[in-house]
Amino acid sequence: MLTVKPMSLADANRFVAEHHRHHKPVRGHKFSLGCMANSHLAGVAIVGRPVSRYLDDGLTLEVNRLCTDGTKNACSFLYGAAARAAKVLGYHRIVTYILDTESGVSLRASGWRCAGLAGGREWTGKRRPPEPLYPAQMKYRYEKTCHRKEICKHGND
Repeated sequence: MLTVKPMSLADANRFVAEHHRHHKPVRGHKFSLGCMANSHLAGVAIVGRPVSRYLDDGLTLEVNRLCTDGTKNACSFLYGAAARAAKVLGYHRIVTYILDTESGVSLRASGWRCAGLAGGREWTGKRRPPEPLYPAQMKYRYEKTCHRKEICKHGND
C-alpha cells in the first residue's frame, strides 16, 4: 500500500540525486511529498513555481522533479497527491514536463492532460546556464486544473 509523507527539500533532493536518470536536485520548492511503500521511501515529488515566466502567475505550480525507485504505481500516486495538495492550497493549475521519449502513462492515469509540445531543446539567451541542465530534446507539458467548480460539483459548498 502506498502512502504520502511530507518531505523536506533536502531529503527529497537526496533521493533525486541518488535515483533520477537525467536531472539534478532543485534549489527551491513550495512543498515536497514522499511516497512510502511498506515503510520505505519509494519516490518523491518536488513542487515549486513554474520555470516558465509565462506560467508563473501566482496561481500555477509545477512538479519540478518526480523520481521513484521503480515501485509500481508510485509515479501516478505522487502526481495525484501533488495535484490534490495544490488544489487544497488554492492554486488553479499544476503543470509538469516530460521528455518526448517518455509515455506519460502515469500522468494520464492520475487525470492529467497533455497540453502539447512545449519549449525548445535547450536554454537560449542571457539566462542560458553554463552547462546543460537536462537532455537536449523536446518536452511535452502536462497539466491539471484545480478550479473551484470541481470542488463544488460534489455539493460541498
